[in-house]
Order: sequence, then structure tokens, then C-alpha cells
Amino acid sequence: MKRISRTVRARFTSRPALLGAVVLLALTSASVAAADAGPAPLGVTVVAARTARIARVGALFAADRAGGPAGGHFCTASVVHSPQRDLVVTAAHCVDGADGYLVFVPGYRDGRAPYGVWRVGKPFVPDGWAKARDEDSDIALAHLEALDGRRVEDVVGAGRLRAGVVTGATAVTLTGYPDSREVPVSCTDWPVRQGRTQQRVDCPDFPGGTSGSPWTDRDGRVVGVLGGYERGGSTADVSYSAVLRGQASALYRRATAVS
Repeated sequence: MKRISRTVRARFTSRPALLGAVVLLALTSASVAAADAGPAPLGVTVVAARTARIARVGALFAADRAGGPAGGHFCTASVVHSPQRDLVVTAAHCVDGADGYLVFVPGYRDGRAPYGVWRVGKPFVPDGWAKARDEDSDIALAHLEALDGRRVEDVVGAGRLRAGVVTGATAVTLTGYPDSREVPVSCTDWPVRQGRTQQRVDCPDFPGGTSGSPWTDRDGRVVGVLGGYERGGSTADVSYSAVLRGQASALYRRATAVS
């Protein structure tokens, strides 16, 4: 699996707090620095370029008592459009037990938070996940608290959550944060069916930490979320998503009905 999540809360309390909610995060990385890469062939993973779309994607951290990031990032999330302009989507297994204990850092790179550190509110998950940890329900939405009077969508923009896309109808771009690296990586390829309710993409080097990564179409709409089967996959080279259908649409309606 991409991310083992017995409970996120256990991870929060086991790691020392590093910093408060500041723009510069003093985190270090064992990864080798790499220049931003341009467009790559299908099925090739590269360091994600610095673009407006990539700025919507961010790393999830445990939150310290001051509301800043504690420890290393462990999952990925992305901003999706909502009437409240403050919504992110990720995998449900990334937010188990995480009510009030997460922060989201959009555009995170090399220890820096160019768009701020945003506290994550109570997550919304489908009933299938809440009751049975159903892998077909491995998606979550959550509102972010305002930062300096601003909503996250007004700062970095947002994609639209799009359910009902037939697997293979469009190529998808995965963007996520491996927990061993301090930069986002990206890969584009065509998804294929994995049974009736799941889909997969063969992209190399998407290990732990990339759970919750958005699968976006060429228009930047989120048509999948890395998770689902085996909580995203048992190897770094194959990633999964539940097929987003009525359940995802119902979850979005429930989340956006909350002011």
C-alpha cells in the first residue's frame, strides 16, 4: 500500500513538532535536488514543473499545537472548487482520525510553503469508508480554515471534481509528494480498468506519501484520487483510484452543503 494508516493520530503524537505556521519550513530532505522538468513522455515520472495547476497540489502534515507542520509530510491533497472556496480532496485513508490534526501546504517544495500553511477541518468520507473501510470509498473532502482572512482557492485556484468519467476516456496526470522527497513528482498516462470499480495507472516512482494525489484530465479536472485498491497500490510503479461515480458526487454535495 502507498500509505499504511492504522490511525493518523498515532503518527501525530509520535513525531516532535518542528515549526509553527510559517512560510519557511525548516525541513530537510535526503533526496537529491532536481531541476524542474518539462513535459515528459507518457509513463515517465519527473519533478513537477512550477505551474498554476501544480500550485493547487500540496503536502499533508501532522499539525503541532500552534497549527504548524510537525514531522514529515505523509500524504497529498489538492484544492477543488467549491462555493466556500476552501475545499481539498485526498484519500480517505489519509485522514483516518485526523479531525483537527492536519495542515495542508500547497505548492510545497524544499522546505518552503510559498502559499502558506492551512489548517484542515473535519474530513468528509463516504459511508462505505466510515463503516467498513471499503476500498471503493477511498476518497475524502475537507474544508480549510481561512488564512489571514483569505480562502485557499483565492490564493492558488482550484480544479473541479469530476465524477462519471469512463476509465480510459482521457489520459490523466498524477501529481504527488513521495514521503522520501521534498518536491512534487508528476506522471501522465492512460488509466485502465481494474475490475468494475477501480482503475490503475502504470507510473513509476509513486511510493508512500503519494496517496491522495489527484488524477487530473487535460483541463485540470480531478477525475481520480490515488488510493482505493490496496490503499493505492503495493508497489511504487502502479497506482490505483476508485472510479469516481455517484458516491463521489454525493460526498461533494454533502461537503459543500456545510457553510
